[in-house]
Amino acid sequence: MTTTGTELFLDGTALRVTEVAAVARRTVPVNLGIAPAALTAMHESVLLKRELIDTGIPIYGVTTGFGDSVNRQISPAKAADLQRNLIVYHLNGVGPVTAPDVTRATLLIRANCLTRGPSAIRPEVVSTLLRHLDADILPLIPERGSLGASGDLVPLCYVAAALLGEGEVRYRGEVRPTAEALRAEGIEPVVLEPKEGLALINGTAFTSAFAALAVADAAELAFAADVATAMTCEALLGNGSHFHPFVHANKPHPGQGASAELIRGLLDGSDLTTSYEEILVRRSGLEGRGFRTLEHRIQDKYSVRCAPHVNGVLRDSLEWVGRWIDTEINSSTDNPLFAWETGELHHGGNFYAGHVGQAMDSLKVAVASLADLLDRQLELVVDEKFNAGLTPNLIAPRDAEDYESGLHHGFKGMQIAASAVTAEALKHSGPATAFSRSTESHNQDKVSMGTIAARDARTIIELTRQVTAIHLLALAQAVEIRGVHRAAPAIRRVHELIRSHVPFTDRDRRMDHDIHQVERLIADGSVRAAADVADPLFPTDR
Repeated sequence: MTTTGTELFLDGTALRVTEVAAVARRTVPVNLGIAPAALTAMHESVLLKRELIDTGIPIYGVTTGFGDSVNRQISPAKAADLQRNLIVYHLNGVGPVTAPDVTRATLLIRANCLTRGPSAIRPEVVSTLLRHLDADILPLIPERGSLGASGDLVPLCYVAAALLGEGEVRYRGEVRPTAEALRAEGIEPVVLEPKEGLALINGTAFTSAFAALAVADAAELAFAADVATAMTCEALLGNGSHFHPFVHANKPHPGQGASAELIRGLLDGSDLTTSYEEILVRRSGLEGRGFRTLEHRIQDKYSVRCAPHVNGVLRDSLEWVGRWIDTEINSSTDNPLFAWETGELHHGGNFYAGHVGQAMDSLKVAVASLADLLDRQLELVVDEKFNAGLTPNLIAPRDAEDYESGLHHGFKGMQIAASAVTAEALKHSGPATAFSRSTESHNQDKVSMGTIAARDARTIIELTRQVTAIHLLALAQAVEIRGVHRAAPAIRRVHELIRSHVPFTDRDRRMDHDIHQVERLIADGSVRAAADVADPLFPTDR
């Protein structure tokens, strides 16, 4: 893929997760096209396909039936009609309609994979697909129905049907007949040639769309979690020495070290945290006694002290998961493939989303563990038994004679909600890829379940973002009770961001809208921008 300003020219080799997220969420205006070299490759593979059809040889899905029906050959005269039937009989998805950002990512990834060349689909078909994306004509894709092999057949059929001008789409904020939306944009419906229906639907774009957005979102969560740990350390008057470079250089996992370094940067200038050295200076010594109880703990609990070891797993997972997804979205993921350079036809199984499934099963475990970590930190902050003198449940401080004393419960309900959401995230973290089912007359007898894994990852990330939002709200309250002026400059900036959207909780009130506000601040990168401390591992993000 090449870029010129705000133009992306797809060639099936260089699309990145960051670009998928930007296009899918429309954060920057982008004009999409096909790179000249890709146009040449696509033309050549189409010519080879036509030559091979004319020879009368059986070509899977072109002059044969699909799947287990591969032993039924048809004449070349029927090949185009076969493609339409392929699309129609897969229009049987169920479940909720896919979110617009995932749908946009699906269109972009499918187009990019097809521009590699071996899929033998005409450039004008892919150009039409990109015009749908540019006009935001989005097919209504049900979330459920894909095994992740043979590709995302069911979901991608809704994409193909829209290209044919059939079904319904979301267009200009409304559900409208596809034909009507195409007329409004001056787009002609596609008439498929042999193999083109199969090229459109026999791929992993739907699975990869969920995965690409999950990677982008998990990177923001990793940063927000380190912000939360730094704020927790301040709220609890904790020991910043736990994040000392010496400790983490002696267990040099890059993600762990990056997390600790970021937390140190976030705590720089704090008057709320202490250090092991300061505790030693303050100590009075045993003075001849055989035992005494220390006034200050020299070690914080695991959920604070070991936070880099938890978030470090997510950060290191993002590195390889991101590489795997980048590879997947720049692959020819359909079957068969046409090698125009040598004039050969190859049948294989690139539609199998095994790498995406494994990546998403791993990512969701790491993210769910992060939710558990933050939920445990929240317990320490709201519980008067552990919060180092903060008010019970972070209620606003009041004199005992104040009529309001005893009437308010602060963040007690928020902790209950966070625990419930955490439990749900952990419940979803089981491996989807372990549940392969043989289907389609035992032709698809081993399937990836990558789509379910990727959808689960999306769900766990949403749940963990909600836990993080609740925790950040509680931490903003705690830091304010301690005295914002004593917090580190980076933490003061994050506090200011939260307070610009959510007020201090001085009495019991509903806080669900507050959670949604802070969720958005995490998702769109506002928390990262407010902190204004460089991320050592992902300085520009994925």
